[in-house]
Amino acid sequence: MTYLTGFHAIEEYIKSGRAGRGPLLLAKAGPRAREIAALAVEHKVRVDRVGTSELDRIAPDHRGIALETEGILAAPGTDISLEDFIAGLGDRKDSLVLMLDGVTDPHNYGAILRSCDQFAVDLVVSGKRRNAKHADVIAKTSAGAVSYVPAAETANLSRAAEDLKKAGFWIYGADMKGEPVYTVDLAGRAVIVLGDEGNGISRLLREHCDAMVAVPARGQVDSLNVSVAAGVLLYEAARQRCRRASP
Repeated sequence: MTYLTGFHAIEEYIKSGRAGRGPLLLAKAGPRAREIAALAVEHKVRVDRVGTSELDRIAPDHRGIALETEGILAAPGTDISLEDFIAGLGDRKDSLVLMLDGVTDPHNYGAILRSCDQFAVDLVVSGKRRNAKHADVIAKTSAGAVSYVPAAETANLSRAAEDLKKAGFWIYGADMKGEPVYTVDLAGRAVIVLGDEGNGISRLLREHCDAMVAVPARGQVDSLNVSVAAGVLLYEAARQRCRRASP
């Protein structure tokens, strides 16, 4: 069983309609937890009173409250299949996809999802094997964005990139030696690929990229944290799209 314990993560999960019947477990709760319990009742999520010792046992990081999710969040990226996403695009000309190659740190994954929510990413694609798995950390770090950002897992990221290309997407890999991101047209159907902080994008997936883009920086350390880089790249994509849409 999987439990969410962050206040904001639980609140957003309930609001999204994905909490089902819960239950929401409530121990010696303060005002914030009681507000969330009232929200749960409003959304017809069952609220169970439990002892603090029981909550300590099943959700040690709790603050008097925990939401049972029945494993729904145990494997981030099971919201939609890539095939269904592509089929649902129709004649839409603009679409932004983020592809994560080996981002296994749940804190980074959660922070990336938060940026995806803010900058209107349509889909996050990640591999089934090398993927962040700690549901509660992801939910907390994403500040609840995990409940809203569509995500898909795939066994083969290179094949996924090819499928997206066939659907009219351009694939842009993030690399320190790439072209400055503000010089590259990220409007239309675009995929931004991020690799892990140690090895970057894998060789096979890199070969499927149409271009490599970089965040110009002047610091002394090697590179930006992957979640920070994701935020900068997604902001630039959103900026270009807003500018293109303005009369």
